[in-house]
Amino acid sequence: MEQVHGAIVIYPKKGSSYPFPQPYSEFPIVLGEWWNKDPEAVERLLIQTGSAPNISDAFLINGQPGDLYSCSKSGTTKISVQRGKTYLLRIVNAAVNNHLFFKIASHNFTVVALDACYTKPYTTDIMLITPGQTADVLLTANQAIAKYYIAANVYTTQSIGFFDNTTTTAILSYVGSHSSATPSLPQFPTYNDTATVTKFNKGLRSLASKEHPIEVPQNIDEKLLITIGLGLFPCRTNVTTNCQGPNNTRVTASMNNVSFVLPDIAILQAYYFGINGVFTTDFPSNPPIVFNYTSDNIPRSLWSPITGTKVKVLNYNATVQVVFQATNIFQPDDHPMHIHGYDFYVVGEGFGNYNARTDPLTFNLVDPPERNTVGVPVGGWTAIRFKADNPGVWFVHCHFDDHLTWGLNMVFMVKNGHGNLASLEKPPPKLPKC
Repeated sequence: MEQVHGAIVIYPKKGSSYPFPQPYSEFPIVLGEWWNKDPEAVERLLIQTGSAPNISDAFLINGQPGDLYSCSKSGTTKISVQRGKTYLLRIVNAAVNNHLFFKIASHNFTVVALDACYTKPYTTDIMLITPGQTADVLLTANQAIAKYYIAANVYTTQSIGFFDNTTTTAILSYVGSHSSATPSLPQFPTYNDTATVTKFNKGLRSLASKEHPIEVPQNIDEKLLITIGLGLFPCRTNVTTNCQGPNNTRVTASMNNVSFVLPDIAILQAYYFGINGVFTTDFPSNPPIVFNYTSDNIPRSLWSPITGTKVKVLNYNATVQVVFQATNIFQPDDHPMHIHGYDFYVVGEGFGNYNARTDPLTFNLVDPPERNTVGVPVGGWTAIRFKADNPGVWFVHCHFDDHLTWGLNMVFMVKNGHGNLASLEKPPPKLPKC
């Protein structure tokens, strides 16, 4: 089945402007993955075997792998720039299962927006972008007239052999550059360089200006601590068809020890029409069992979550704090967590187990970055805050497709407020039935 994806660009409303100098021009840069096989067949195999998915065969920049792959040099994406001009690059990570480092050889760039939310200008020579995230960066073509590689490759805490360790490239070509020499390639950190990722994340701040104010919740109505991670389901003896995980198991994933099960009827539909038996409202606000979440030796008795279609109910306009706590169960990993229907403020992050007494003292409640997808560090935690002012049913999930498929999801159900503008709208009359 052929599929198409691309960038949706939202411009400032008429009469307003960017909170940064007007760029000379702009380019979308969509990062992606390529499988030689049908990617839907790859996902079906993951479900059928209960094991990890096949790794991708290439990464892409605007649909092309680039010069470093044997099959695609003639189609490498090329971006033409004039020396001395500044360009706006709108970068999207549309990869399925990988965080990506992004660099441009010999150039710095300035981050000015994340997930469509303006930031204080942050100049860097490298960016980490997780699946589902977007970033707007300003690039000034201030180097010698030549050709330079734009490149992306993986950041991961997995072992070599368990991820696509290739590099995708495009070419930044200065007008007037006629050289046939191979462009210079940027130097990347090692694939598991968590220090570089942490430094980048800590440099990000909301613009928080008079023209672009932010409202970080200061007093919290709902505090949630949610563990996120992988696990294993044991299989019956001699059952091997869909139990090809380690030692005759199926790989699973969970939030607060609940592996999410997709229902046959849409949760929004069941909620609106009062259909019973589709979901339960008992998603736990804290881990059911307290343990050393980031220990290297977590007891096997904690590796198998329960299953369920559980939602967390929030009152309209409640101020919410969620701490996503990564666990080291089975296979530690960074998790790109996404919430539908909301932007949120990333007020803190750290390594080890979250300490509810001391860690909030380090929170940035003045100008934290505003996002809709955030990477939770391996062996660590991330704290976010938002106001539940959008009534309805909102999916919360890891943006790695394999983790999502295994159950690393839950749902926020936000009650109606007072009046039509604070209430869930009626479904359209011709809405197809699920």
